[in-house]
Amino acid sequence: MLHPTLARLARRLLSGTVLPLAVLGTAPLSAQEAAPPAPGLDALTAQVERVLAAPMARKGADSCLKCHDEDNEVPVMPLFRTKHAVTADPRTPLAQGQCESCHGPGGEHELEPEGDAPKAPILAFGQTAWTPVATQNGRCLNCHENHSRIEWAGSSHEFNQVACAACHQIHVARDPVLDKRSQDEVCFTCHANQRAKFYQASHHPVREGRMACSDCHDPHGEDGSGLRLAGQVRELCTTCHAEKRGPFLWEHQPAAEDCTLCHASHGANQPALLKKRAPQLCQQCHAPAGHPSQAYDGSRIPTQFLSVKGCLNCHSQIHGSNHPSGATPVR
Repeated sequence: MLHPTLARLARRLLSGTVLPLAVLGTAPLSAQEAAPPAPGLDALTAQVERVLAAPMARKGADSCLKCHDEDNEVPVMPLFRTKHAVTADPRTPLAQGQCESCHGPGGEHELEPEGDAPKAPILAFGQTAWTPVATQNGRCLNCHENHSRIEWAGSSHEFNQVACAACHQIHVARDPVLDKRSQDEVCFTCHANQRAKFYQASHHPVREGRMACSDCHDPHGEDGSGLRLAGQVRELCTTCHAEKRGPFLWEHQPAAEDCTLCHASHGANQPALLKKRAPQLCQQCHAPAGHPSQAYDGSRIPTQFLSVKGCLNCHSQIHGSNHPSGATPVR
């Protein structure tokens, strides 16, 4: 049990009170440290409930457009060139509650506040918005929870509280994350390590716009495969590299098991995305004993057979062979 004096100090610290220097024996807390804590989840939930209980806007989208035009800091006019604004389709937000389908009732937000008071809030979207991520994503999933997002719950992005609006832009004519030429920049805002890989000498043509991250990854769900579209790496890679699929009469076991045993999936400084150059890569599994991988005079200088392409000078069918004499992938 704490001493009464210590208990009082602890209560004052938890309440955000700045204690005098003489009491603490240390420097006083800064303004940032002394600020009250951010509202907890219960307070945000209560705020969401207050917004949803507010009255609806009097004129629907017309009430919003009188402020949110092209000159506003949050313009919405490009939204009317997207699928969300097709009023002939009863499934779209504009055909239902218009702007309030996503942002909730805006009657109080429409009113001009008194003095310097801020406007009444509406549901906001984005990774740094005040609205809880679960509430934001719930508004999106009301319409978009279909077979392509059935595994969103429990996925890496959902587990890490990534908001849909952290990747998607709604009030634009074309969402950058849906464009193969700009999608990578959206993903790289979080995945900086992968950005660095794509700047290495050998890489998949993502920066060049000929591939997109979503060609290999499903950002909306996973089944323990690391957001891959296919359960196995080899299954995914051979959708493009069909000549490596087989089946072969003589399989090279690493190639038949997992492509990433030899190749770096995003980028590498070795040719063909290899993690190491031959013979170092091959000798991770194959011991050089009994093989002419070194000069016969006992020196450590590799022979001519290991120059340039290394082991592949002879073992060219490294992924597998259908030749009757292809047990050592040489033909």
